[in-house]
Amino acid sequence: MDNFCCFSSVSQAVGGRSSCNSGKGKSSQSPVKYGFSLVKGKANHPMEDYHVAKFVHFKGQELGLFAIYDGHLGDSVPSYLQKYLFSNILKEDDFWNDPFMSISKAYESTDQAILSHSPDLGRGGSTAVTAILINNQKLWVANVGDSRAVLSREGVAVQMTTDHEPNTERGSIENRGGFVSNMPGDVARVNGQLAVSRAFGDKNLKTHLRSDPDIQYADVNQDTELLILASDGLWKVMANQEAVDIAKRIKDPQKAAKQLATEALNRDSKDDISCVVVRFKG
Repeated sequence: MDNFCCFSSVSQAVGGRSSCNSGKGKSSQSPVKYGFSLVKGKANHPMEDYHVAKFVHFKGQELGLFAIYDGHLGDSVPSYLQKYLFSNILKEDDFWNDPFMSISKAYESTDQAILSHSPDLGRGGSTAVTAILINNQKLWVANVGDSRAVLSREGVAVQMTTDHEPNTERGSIENRGGFVSNMPGDVARVNGQLAVSRAFGDKNLKTHLRSDPDIQYADVNQDTELLILASDGLWKVMANQEAVDIAKRIKDPQKAAKQLATEALNRDSKDDISCVVVRFKG
């Protein structure tokens, strides 16, 4: 795959593997278009970000499925999430009646499956931010960790996710017998190791970590312009409103996603940078 850098027809079928991975697509029923860009960071390890960006037809409805999975200690957990998390959500019997509970249950059951496969998947983990767009009308966003989703309504950035950081969830970590370290020159870490307070996987830390998602719902109406999903490689160096302002100026969502990644690199982001931009209007 790496030979086809930014060769979208190849790379959009997979996710995360290539060091420069970009592509786009669109709805068959509405003006909604999406684009994505994944760029390997400067750290000395393989790319650990994976994504999903596609439209599927399911039980007579059109669903847009978008996600960023930012792995740590290897790429096996984000790769697993890319393959299974959405299918587990849609397998829930009550998905159409109660998306909130279905997303919540599927996050939990997927984490349990990862932990039970941990000899194969190793000791690593992953964040997740997922967005499900139902018939271009209803948007369900969920997250675990610090990958973020930001909506633009009439040009104003609205954060749809909660950053799960050790300092903000210190009480929960300490109640589970863990601790939060704050070393000079470093971010806060769970047990001196992990910089997020919720994650999939991380078997060695799981007794002190949560994996339940925060879930938000939004109606998509004429004020809803675009949705940005990205890993913290973007958000560490860019405010929500800045990202919306950049993406809004560029009609082609693939070019918008690439521009966000380029801007993050220019601001010296060291981490892997992955970004999906969904544009609701032409």
